[in-house]
Amino acid sequence: MSGAYFLAAAEEDRKRRQVRVNKRVLREQGSPLDLPDDEFLKLFRLTKPLFKDLCAVLSPFLPGRQYCNAIPPDIKILTALAFYGQGGYQKEVGTSLLGLSQTSVHDCLRDVTNALNSPKILRKYIKFPRTSQELEEVSRGFFQEYGIPGVVGCVDGSHVAIIRPCDNEGAYFNRKNYHSINVLIICDSKLNILYVDASFGGACPDSHVWGHCPVNQFMQTLHARGEGLYCLLGDSAYAQRPWLMTPVLRAGAGSPDEYYNRLHASARSVADRCVGALKGRWRCMLAHKVLRYSPIKAGKMVNACVVLHNFANQAGLVMEHQEQLLQDVLVQQHVLEAVESHDVDGSRQALVGRLWAARNACMYQVDYNRHCESNQYFT
Repeated sequence: MSGAYFLAAAEEDRKRRQVRVNKRVLREQGSPLDLPDDEFLKLFRLTKPLFKDLCAVLSPFLPGRQYCNAIPPDIKILTALAFYGQGGYQKEVGTSLLGLSQTSVHDCLRDVTNALNSPKILRKYIKFPRTSQELEEVSRGFFQEYGIPGVVGCVDGSHVAIIRPCDNEGAYFNRKNYHSINVLIICDSKLNILYVDASFGGACPDSHVWGHCPVNQFMQTLHARGEGLYCLLGDSAYAQRPWLMTPVLRAGAGSPDEYYNRLHASARSVADRCVGALKGRWRCMLAHKVLRYSPIKAGKMVNACVVLHNFANQAGLVMEHQEQLLQDVLVQQHVLEAVESHDVDGSRQALVGRLWAARNACMYQVDYNRHCESNQYFT
C-alpha cells in the first residue's frame, strides 16, 4: 500500500515538474517581446525600449536567482506591469498573459513591488524640490503655462479602493461608502509626481493627511525663514495658508477674486490630469478594480505605480485616449469637503491684487498697441 502511495506521489511530483518545464518553454518560445509594438504597449503600458530600460534599473533590486528554473527578472517585471496595468486577479494575469501560476504571479508582484519601493528608487523618481534652483525651475514651469508666480506644485487627494481590512476597518471606510486609502499627491506642471503619501485610510479628510505631510512642514519652514516666495495650490478641501493657496469662496462675477479663481482652477487642474494619467495607465488603482491587499501592501503598490508613472512621463510616453481616461477617473473622485478658511495674513489677497494688476497692464498694452497700429494705418 505504501509502495503504491509513493509511486503515486512520485508521479504527481514528476507532473508538477513537467508543468513547470512546459511553462518555461512557453515563456521562452512565446516571448512577450515578440508581440507587435502596439499590443505590447496595451498589455504592459510601456514601450519595449522603455521596458528594457526599466529592467536595467530594477534588476539590481530584485532577489537573485537561486535555482536554474527560477523566474528571470524580465518576466517578473512584465508580470508586475501586467497586473498594475490591468488590475483584477493575480490568477487571471498569470494564466492569460505569461503562463504563470497564481503563486508565481504573487511572488513576482511582491518582488517587483518591493524593488520599486526601495529607498534608492523612491528618492530617484519621486523628489520634491528642495534647493532654490529646483524650486525656481518648477515655479517657472507653472508661471510660463498658467501665469501664476511662485507655484511649486499642486496638491490633491485621491482614493484607491481596497478590500475591507481586518484591523481598524472604520479608518478606511470613506464618504462614498467603500474601503480605500486616501492618497495625497503633489505634482508639477508637467504631471510629474513630486510627492506621494499612501499611508492614510479613506476616512481621513484631505486636510488631515496634508496636516501630517512633511512637505507642509517644509513650506512652513521656508516662510518662517522669510523665504516665502513659493506656494502650492490646493482646492477648497484645504485651509488657506501663505504656503498653500486655495480658491476664494463666493467670489463676485467679474471681480479680481473671480479672475484669481479662474487662473487658480486652470493651474490646479494639472493635479486632476496627473491623477487621470496615473490611474489611466496603471488601472489597478481604479475604484472598480479594488486592490485585494492589506492597506500597507496596497500603499506600496500605489508607490510602485507612482514610480512607474514618473518613469513613463519623463520619457514623454502618453497613453492613447488619455483625455477620456481622465473623465472616467474624475467621475470616481471623492466628494469634496469644502473648508471655510480665511486669508488671515492677507497673502492670498496680495496675490489676487498682483494677478489683477498684471491683467490690467496686459489689457492696457494690448489696447495701446491696437491704438498705435490704427494711427499708423491712417497716416
